[in-house]
Amino acid sequence: MTPLIPGFRVRRACIYFQGYNQDAVRREICDINLHKGPMKASPMTESVVALTPQATALALLLESAATPHELSAYKGVLTPRELDAPERETDALATGAAVHDLGWLKRVAVRGEDRFRWLSGMVTNMVNGLEPNTGAWNLVLNAQGRIQGDLYVWREGGQLPPHLEELPAGDSELVLQIAADQFDKLMAHLERFIIMDDVELTQLSGEAALGLTGPLGAELLGRLGLPALEKPLTEARVEWNGLNLRIARGYGVLVDHYELWAPVARLGKLWKALRTAGATPVGSAAVDAFRIAEGIPAFGIDMVERDLPQETSQMRALHFSKGCYLGQEIVERIRARGNVHRHLRQFELTGSVPAGGAELTSESGVICGHITSAAELKLASGSRVFALGMLKGEAEARNLPLAYGGGTARILASAPDLKTS
Repeated sequence: MTPLIPGFRVRRACIYFQGYNQDAVRREICDINLHKGPMKASPMTESVVALTPQATALALLLESAATPHELSAYKGVLTPRELDAPERETDALATGAAVHDLGWLKRVAVRGEDRFRWLSGMVTNMVNGLEPNTGAWNLVLNAQGRIQGDLYVWREGGQLPPHLEELPAGDSELVLQIAADQFDKLMAHLERFIIMDDVELTQLSGEAALGLTGPLGAELLGRLGLPALEKPLTEARVEWNGLNLRIARGYGVLVDHYELWAPVARLGKLWKALRTAGATPVGSAAVDAFRIAEGIPAFGIDMVERDLPQETSQMRALHFSKGCYLGQEIVERIRARGNVHRHLRQFELTGSVPAGGAELTSESGVICGHITSAAELKLASGSRVFALGMLKGEAEARNLPLAYGGGTARILASAPDLKTS
């Protein structure tokens, strides 16, 4: 077992903030207007607050395993990099059911009478109109419309009000789900815009999450007597073998994705049950490679602070009729003009796996963009290399042949079929 780095600690916080109003937004806009000279793009290293990584609950649970597991830093935590042979891990994700760590996810309850209105003014997607026990993926912007991070908003329990424009009341709770490597930065960003409203943010603790990914995930849940949710971004609380579980179905492109939240002290029981039911253990390396094959961007890698929402092509994170929110003016201006000059796109590569930042060039050697992340998937039909990258609009419109230092790149117009080579 790779030892934990001595002296490393993760700050734990129970956060209580209050207030949000338009004065705070106006102050940020004034700060921007007072800036002299051209605005500089934030370097990638500023996209994510540096954290000293700590082993996840699952990593600690597996510490006593007969076979040592290498831990690596991933999304701000230390988690097993591999738990089986790479080919078996990829096969489980693509064609079976894979169980893996989600210990980097943190949850924050948004409480107080003004919680819906305040949160709706801070994120890009729907809040007020969320049905009970549903969620939405959101971007968090600054007043310039630049992406500060991403998170999920979940509405747990409660009933919709008679009119959505009225302030929802009752026992409905809003919960933010944030990756550990973004947690401190996004909390500081939110704190800046909470001033007068009745809003209270409280980090939730005591539970940890396992992921269940693959086309056979629903079948495996059925074997355990657990519900397989019909729609993505829905959730349910269930009692199972003495455990209070939260089951959520996440967003997926190629296969189903589930999250199973359990008390930290009982996480081993859930892990063993999923393994016994037929789930293959998978490490962070395969999970991240499969993310790239699905074309799902990661903040700090494929999306960074200098990016505008439409440049990332992630329209599922934007809602154009929800009302005002921080950065909306820029988003609407881009929408009115109809385009941006570059887009994040998915590619399939022929050649070696490039490093992030590798240039994409045309046949004549003109730089057309760059790779943000790439990975090789070892499949039954053969190895394939996928990538995400920023591409200039002209090169995309002309569908130019693209090359990088180790081979060629082809833009994928739709999700790849992993069953064929």
